[in-house]
Amino acid sequence: MTALGEIIRGMIRDDGPMPLDRYMALCLGHPEHGYYVTRDPLGAKGDFTTSPEISQIFGELIGVWVAQVWEALGSPRRFALIELGPGRGTLMADMLRVLAKVEACAKAVEVHFVETSPTLRAEQQARVPKATWHHALASLPAQPSIIIANEFFDALPIRQFERKDGRVFERVIGLSGEALEVGLVPSAMELRMRGEGIFEDQSLRVAVAREMADQIATQGGAALVIDYGHVRTAFGDTLQAMHKHRYVPVTEQPGEADITSHVDFEALGRACVVEGAQVAGLMTQGDFLNAMGLEARTEVLSRTIEGEARTNLVAASERLAHPDQMGHLFKVMAVTSAGLAPPYPFGAR
Repeated sequence: MTALGEIIRGMIRDDGPMPLDRYMALCLGHPEHGYYVTRDPLGAKGDFTTSPEISQIFGELIGVWVAQVWEALGSPRRFALIELGPGRGTLMADMLRVLAKVEACAKAVEVHFVETSPTLRAEQQARVPKATWHHALASLPAQPSIIIANEFFDALPIRQFERKDGRVFERVIGLSGEALEVGLVPSAMELRMRGEGIFEDQSLRVAVAREMADQIATQGGAALVIDYGHVRTAFGDTLQAMHKHRYVPVTEQPGEADITSHVDFEALGRACVVEGAQVAGLMTQGDFLNAMGLEARTEVLSRTIEGEARTNLVAASERLAHPDQMGHLFKVMAVTSAGLAPPYPFGAR
């Protein structure tokens, strides 16, 4: 049992079964033993690899999207480019390299990171030294904003409820002897959806999406949310833990494994509309990247290299966009302030 596992086991002995959102919050953010507090989880030596770490092209194409949105906003003299959960800062560094080619945009941009991990903050500062860091969205500046959230919402804690035989139960972490296990306790939760199965309550994600949308609605701007998930709210258990690039039980290594679940894009979209923003479009990551010029950019870069490096470049682009890899599972949602036309490629005809 990990050090955090021992702490959680003691908490359950004292207080009873623990809701999944509390368990996830401890596993990922415990101040001493939390997963994101104690390590850099990315890359071959970590537990998973995100799109910006797969290929520089990913960040470059999003940089092009940012430049387009900045122009659509009227090319403001100052604007905040905000990234939620920026990992190592790789995505922002790649975006800024593109924005540097648009002189007025490069002069106007102010970089803001929303990040709680001290380990990752150090990585980000090494790549993007001229940035401002925030622990939460509440302290973001009052100015036109473009927000990027790549694989951010999937790690925010969720609760799970299960309806079976007409009754609703909450899924919790309890003890079986000395081992942690997932169990059920009766719940007063009312599920408006018909049918039976496991329902994932994403209330915290909805709350953060509302904060994001409020920033956009009040200051003007747009957001790009990229994550793996589903288009419609539905029953299903998508909670998963990842350790050393393999799936493990969520109770196996508390604090040592990444715990995430699929994002409910319909719920996020509704939350954004409530705050006065508008959902400009939703598409698969593959469709988005291909529309933004993935194939052409891959071809240009491939001319400058050869051999194994060229093979790896092409394979990375395929991994990002192919339907059987990340291309279909990952979705891209654009959110804008009222009155702003849907940015390309969401408004393309």
